[in-house]
Amino acid sequence: MKKYFATLALSLFALAVGFAQKKAQRVVTTDVDNFWVAYDSMRTTQDSVKQLHYLQTLYLDKGTPGLKAMREVRNYKPEEWVNAIRKYPKFWNSLRPRTQLAKSGADGLEPHLKKLRQLYPPLKPANIYFAIGVFRTSGTYKDSLVLVGAELVTGNSSVDVSELPQNLQTFLRQYYSTNPFQNMIPLNVHEYVHTQQKSLGNMLLGTALMEGACDFMTELVTGKTMPLPYMEYGPAHLPELKEKFKAEMFETWDGNWFYNRNDPHPDLGYFMGYAICKAYYAQAKNKQQAIKEIIELQYDDDAAVEAFLTQSKFYQEPLNKAQLRKAYAAQKPVITRIIPFAGADSVLDATVQEIRLEFSSQMLRFQAADYGSGGEASFPVVGRVGFSPDMKSYGYKVDLKPGRSYSFKISGFRATDGKPLDSYEIRFRTKP
Repeated sequence: MKKYFATLALSLFALAVGFAQKKAQRVVTTDVDNFWVAYDSMRTTQDSVKQLHYLQTLYLDKGTPGLKAMREVRNYKPEEWVNAIRKYPKFWNSLRPRTQLAKSGADGLEPHLKKLRQLYPPLKPANIYFAIGVFRTSGTYKDSLVLVGAELVTGNSSVDVSELPQNLQTFLRQYYSTNPFQNMIPLNVHEYVHTQQKSLGNMLLGTALMEGACDFMTELVTGKTMPLPYMEYGPAHLPELKEKFKAEMFETWDGNWFYNRNDPHPDLGYFMGYAICKAYYAQAKNKQQAIKEIIELQYDDDAAVEAFLTQSKFYQEPLNKAQLRKAYAAQKPVITRIIPFAGADSVLDATVQEIRLEFSSQMLRFQAADYGSGGEASFPVVGRVGFSPDMKSYGYKVDLKPGRSYSFKISGFRATDGKPLDSYEIRFRTKP
């Protein structure tokens, strides 16, 4: 009998622990409070060095694991907060009272996590952290942490965005008009599913499936699609989107489908991944096994995601990957000439002050130059001349010395249809 009661006590204890673990999903808002303490101190001085000190000691150094993870995932630098606080006081002052909404950020979430656990029994616990960043994420994740950008999700149309850069004003006016905090449950479910996944996407198809899996699971859990514009535009334009996606899905470039908030219809990669996952689930006989396969798919394994796509029957016709990639490559912009290079001759006079690239297509205003294979010592670029009026060439200012070897790598160029120019290393020597 003693053994029986001891066993019963242990069983009850185990149940209590298990229940406590399931109820231990927490919303952590410490970083929001710490931010405003730092903000108040920063506003007492115009000395940027002192402001950086206040930000570092009162906000960043006291950061929760969530803030630390958000800084890593979004590559936030302390100077970004300082610059934003100095330049946009109307924004921060009008946003401030609304950030207190973060304290109720998981109200009503637990029943949905219970439903998610029923659909996916291996569900691991995760904490939800609200922190104030600098406009680069409303929600993301790292490992078992759900990370929410309070400066985005708590805003609404009452927030003054008039001091912000024009493109950010345009984005935030549209985003805040949706009163995003009212959609915290689907946002949190989406990011919670991310914490269960095991990899990131490699090519566009993998990234779309990774994000679409979260949107699809959110729909299964809440009974509603994600309340975002791409879920309205996508179904209404599915045939044309399928053709466009098919042409690009085996590429690693995903800028036409994700994080393109200045496009008229951004983030359609989420919808495409959602639609493929939904098709996969629809054809599966064992629905719970299908859910497991959707969440645990190795999104960075090209063969695995291609097999997943085939099994989904999203595209009824057979797909020829090599043919699609060849056709896509033929449409990408290329460098047609480098001035003053003379054909294959890569020996320049040291008096040259500009190197200009000519392109096969008109380009958008994106570019980057970085060290080439010779490192910093052989980097010749000292400034930018910029694009020509027709946007078909771009010039770099260079400072050259006789008898030297130089190299630099260009990247980030995109044609007006969004197709990227392949990264290219420019190497040359100067005459003695």
